[in-house]
Amino acid sequence: MDSMNTFTQERTLREIAECVGGRVCGDPDTMIRSAAPLGEAGPNDITFLANRKYERQLETTEAGAVIVGREMPGVRVPLLVVKDPYFAFTQVLVFLYGHRRHRKVGISPRASIAPTAVIGTDCHIHDFVTIADNVRIGNGCVIYPCVYLGENVQIGDGTVIDANAVIYEGCRVGNRVIIHANATIGSDGFGFATHDDIHHKIPQIGTVVIEDDVEIGASCSIERGTLGATLVGRGSKVGDLVTIGHGAKVGPHSLIVAQVGIAGSATLGHHCVLGGQVGVVGHIKIGNHVTIGAQAGVINSIPDGETVAGAPAIDVSHARRAYAMIPYLPQMRQDIRSLQSQLEKLAASIHGASSRQGQAQEPPSAAESQDIE
Repeated sequence: MDSMNTFTQERTLREIAECVGGRVCGDPDTMIRSAAPLGEAGPNDITFLANRKYERQLETTEAGAVIVGREMPGVRVPLLVVKDPYFAFTQVLVFLYGHRRHRKVGISPRASIAPTAVIGTDCHIHDFVTIADNVRIGNGCVIYPCVYLGENVQIGDGTVIDANAVIYEGCRVGNRVIIHANATIGSDGFGFATHDDIHHKIPQIGTVVIEDDVEIGASCSIERGTLGATLVGRGSKVGDLVTIGHGAKVGPHSLIVAQVGIAGSATLGHHCVLGGQVGVVGHIKIGNHVTIGAQAGVINSIPDGETVAGAPAIDVSHARRAYAMIPYLPQMRQDIRSLQSQLEKLAASIHGASSRQGQAQEPPSAAESQDIE
C-alpha cells in the first residue's frame, strides 16, 4: 500500500517486535515499510487483528505481517503476537511514521502580536495569527494561520493550535494540548434570565480550563462558565463538533466522540466514554468509568461503572432487549387489538347470558302469587 506519509521508515519485523514487546511467529527478517488495514495490506505492510470476526481475512490477506493477540497455527503470513493488538498497532504507527510534523516557520511578520504578550522559545506562529495583550505562550508551541488568542490567555508548553481556532480572553490551556481547526474555546455560555417574557443575557464572567494532554476536535465549542470554570480534565480526548456547556466538568482521561452535547453544569467523572451524538442534560452527575452508547439521551445521574444506552438512557442490557422488540411492535399492536376485540365480545356474551339467567330465576310478583292461590 502506498502511503501519503513520506516519513515512513523501513523496518524488519524483528525490530518492530522489540519496539512493542511482541513475539514473532514466522520470518523475523520480513521487511515492513508501511501499515494498512487487514483487507488492503500488501507484502510490505503490517496490519492487525483485534476482532475475531475478521479472522477469516487471515486466509486471504497479502500483508507482510499481522499483529495478533494469540498464536494461530496454520496461518501462512508472519505473525507478531502481543497482549493488546490495537495498542501495539498504535505503537507501530508511531515507530514507522512518527507523529504529525509541523513546519518550522518561526514567528511570521504577518502575525499581529501585542507588545505585552510573552512567547516562549522555539515557537512557530504562522501568518495572520492575532495574539492580544498579556497572552502567555509556553515553549515549543505551534499556532497555525488565523488563530485568535484573546487577552490574558495562557498556553502551556508544546501545545498545537490549528487554523482558525479562537480562544477567548482569560482561558487557560495546558501543556501538550492539541486544538484542531475552527474550535472555539471560551465563548459565552447559553445563559438567559427570562423576565416578563423577555430573555435577558446573563454575563458570563467565568473561564475555561483545559488541562495537560487534552485533544480538542475540529469545530468544537467549549463555553466559558457563568461564574466559575468549564473544565476538560487532563488526558481527555474530545471529538469533532462537540459542545460542552458553561460550567460543565469533564473528568480526566475521558473520551467524548463526535457531535456530543453536554449541557451546562453537568459533571463527568474520570475515564468516561460518550459515544457519538450523546446528549447530556445539565446539572447531573455522571460517575467514573461510565460508558454511554451512541445517541443516548442522559436525563438522570449515573453511578460509577455503569453502561447505558437509549433515549432516555437506561442500563444497556435492558436497552438491548427493548430495541430487540421494536420490529415486532406493529404485529403486537394488531394482536392486542384483536385480543381486545375478542375480550369485548366475550364480555358482552357473558353479560347477555347472565341477564337471561337472572330473568329466568326472578320470583313471581304478588299478583301472580294471588292468581296461583
